[in-house]
Amino acid sequence: MKCAIGLDYGTNSVRCVIVDTADGRELGTCVYEYPMGEAGIILDPADHNLARQNPADYLKGAEVTIAGAIAAARKAEPAFSPRDIVGIGVDTTGSTPLPVDRDGMPLAMLERYKDNPNAHAWLWKDHTGYAEAGEITALARDERPQYLAKCGGIYSSEWFFSKILHCLRADPEVFDSAYTWVEHADWLPAVLTGTDRPDKLRRCRCAAGHKAMFNDAWGGYPDAEFLGRLDPKLGALRRTLSDRAYAVDQAAGRLTDGWARKLGLTAGIPVAMGAFDAHLGAVGSGIKNGVLVKIIGTSTCDMVVAPSNAELADIPGICGIVDGSILPGYFGLEAGQSAVGDIFNWFVNYIQPGGKEAGSHQALTEKAARLKPGQSGLLALDWNNGNRTILVDQRLTGLLLGQTLHTRPEEIYRALVEATAFGALTIINRFEEFGVKIDQVVNCGGIAEKNAMLMQIYADVTGREMKISRSAQTCALGSAVAAAVVGGAHPDFAQAQAAMCGIKETTFRPIAAHHKIYKQLYKLYRRLHDGFGIPGKLLGMGSVMKDLLAIKEKANV
Repeated sequence: MKCAIGLDYGTNSVRCVIVDTADGRELGTCVYEYPMGEAGIILDPADHNLARQNPADYLKGAEVTIAGAIAAARKAEPAFSPRDIVGIGVDTTGSTPLPVDRDGMPLAMLERYKDNPNAHAWLWKDHTGYAEAGEITALARDERPQYLAKCGGIYSSEWFFSKILHCLRADPEVFDSAYTWVEHADWLPAVLTGTDRPDKLRRCRCAAGHKAMFNDAWGGYPDAEFLGRLDPKLGALRRTLSDRAYAVDQAAGRLTDGWARKLGLTAGIPVAMGAFDAHLGAVGSGIKNGVLVKIIGTSTCDMVVAPSNAELADIPGICGIVDGSILPGYFGLEAGQSAVGDIFNWFVNYIQPGGKEAGSHQALTEKAARLKPGQSGLLALDWNNGNRTILVDQRLTGLLLGQTLHTRPEEIYRALVEATAFGALTIINRFEEFGVKIDQVVNCGGIAEKNAMLMQIYADVTGREMKISRSAQTCALGSAVAAAVVGGAHPDFAQAQAAMCGIKETTFRPIAAHHKIYKQLYKLYRRLHDGFGIPGKLLGMGSVMKDLLAIKEKANV
């Protein structure tokens, strides 16, 4: 038996899965909830843009979940031994950079900075750098347009340099105390392999390319002169960043003796280069040319690949086109929505319609599923946490249109689900408008697994069959696929995916009558989308409310 470990660092917890590399069978799994902050996130009531994490939680999470998964695997498979594990793979959220000193120690783990949120990991959903993102975008448009061409035309506040520049402005002491900044996806594999000193650390192509404008065509990261125009200290930081980035078929190093003893594993097994959870979730879902993988969770990421030997247009409004970021030999294309599950949780947990029982996800879903498309007369914009794709504007907010004195909670809940489906269709359309053909859509994540109503609405809105990945732990499985490749259990990703990944038999096909109504609603959604999302496009809104009422009245006949 040859097994692989996949570590999946999510927004609120870390999950470990131990997988049989022969068939993808999951032998053991364990989850660790981050203890610090609110559901593992350090927040600031005075600033809704701030979201940080304690890197110490990441280390504890590795210890707890690997031990728990080993115990579960031993119970499930008596023949299993930790000696059967040939490699470790790691995925994380991103961009989630953290400041470290010259020895690679996170500042947050130093006594001096342990209570300073700016010294912790800046979680992907931290948008405090929105003004800095605007500065970076404006300067790049004027002086380095090629930088923006490969990341959708706009630099996001969710990304690496926006966060670092904001720290420089907001807390220069923390910035000055840091030797460099490291993505969580790079830091954790480096710690496990003893390569966390900045001069030894390998940076992953996934994070560097999609969030930090890395490209081999211009020598890696943005040049020091460009960064120095934003701030001389940011220009000086460039010398601490490598000119090379590594794909997930490469090893970050080998497990140290110390970590091997701590984890109960064999010293010297390879640890794959890290990558973002969505990218390895796409791998675990069997991504290939023509397949779009939707990772649906608190937010969504939509992943596509295209052969790197083919011509590919620069696509405005997506989160990057990076050679080798998902699969070796393919461009990885990333898009997504800044909030999906978070929107539903906002309605249930903050608005709390009808109290805890009547307003639970399950109760609202059951009632909402009985509604027909268009019946509520409601239309929403899915921008409660800004827009990631295709507008790339974190200063946009949510909207609910069409309310009357008779509007019920389940109608609003369904409208919010429909809004996320309209956002998903907008992303699919953008890919295809620029020549990226999508033949299949495969979904993964807890919401795709558990909410049949949402999956049916997505099928009806997009007019496409919605398939679901066989594994409920696709991100962790994708990490295990990477571990299997660097550990020698499979020669390449294609063979590893063929052996270890699959699709569920249950799928959701579009209902023609529903799709017809949603096509009408989508036209109204796009009027709202463009009107509120694109400057100068607000004209032509006068009939939207009445058009919604007309659709509602027809649906209720």
